[in-house]
Amino acid sequence: MAYTSTASAFVHSPRWQQFYQLTKPKVVQLIVFCAAIGMALAVPGLPSLAQALTMLAAIAGIWLVAGAAAAFNCLIEDGIDARMKRTAWRATAKGELSRPQTLLFSALLCGLGMALLALYVNVLTMWLTFATFVGYAIVYTVVLKPTTPQNIVIGGASGAMPPVLGWAAMRGDVGFEAWLLCLIIFLWTPPHFWALALYRSEDYARAGLPMLPVTHGNDYTRLQILLYTWVLLAGTLLPFLTGMSGWFYLCAALVLGLTFCAYGFRLWRSYSEALARRTFWFSIWYLSLLFAALLIDHYLP
Repeated sequence: MAYTSTASAFVHSPRWQQFYQLTKPKVVQLIVFCAAIGMALAVPGLPSLAQALTMLAAIAGIWLVAGAAAAFNCLIEDGIDARMKRTAWRATAKGELSRPQTLLFSALLCGLGMALLALYVNVLTMWLTFATFVGYAIVYTVVLKPTTPQNIVIGGASGAMPPVLGWAAMRGDVGFEAWLLCLIIFLWTPPHFWALALYRSEDYARAGLPMLPVTHGNDYTRLQILLYTWVLLAGTLLPFLTGMSGWFYLCAALVLGLTFCAYGFRLWRSYSEALARRTFWFSIWYLSLLFAALLIDHYLP
């Protein structure tokens, strides 16, 4: 998931806060939220005490491994981050945290998270979470991001995995319902990230990254955002069409989806940096509210 925030307030932050910010806490919060929804949907009715404890262990483990992946991303991209206004504040970009320090921090978080998942959840969830770590930290960051403008489309598969991890944590397997949730996040990622890339295109060009607005231009990117919002809307109907959710979710999905499509249409017709920013921030609320609607619908009689 590509959710991003500025952190100018942490220019002179203490060491513990520098490490904490490397975990991209707001990104991880959204990841864990989607994983927790997957956990709740995997359990018919309210969870028992034992299931609730398993959920807590799974949330902690996924949180730690996701934070480790984010820190490893900062390690690999310290030079790129230093050339971008959006990320130049990071301690790795400023040289305030060394590469060995960051690598050790990432390894400790990953090791602790995997241990929690293996001991208190199940081995399947541990390996799926580790695969997600590799997908984001290695495949996306090292291979895809610097080489192809389709990086966020292909690499988005790892960012779409949290509901699958949550489902596996509670069921010990991965059902089609989990893959439907994964598909929704996969389709959401490109319009979400490209809205950011539009108003940060100079930053990405300066860093030498082949993001879609840099390689194909503003107009083409806006068209792709518009098309993806409509494909996403269709994808969000699948939980209702397959009987996974009910009418409450369907209404929420239609209202949220059509609003996202409206943002995409306005962005396509008449671009402004302010509108691109609003589209980006709406996309974060969109995903949060959509998954919240799934949760509410799950507990409705």
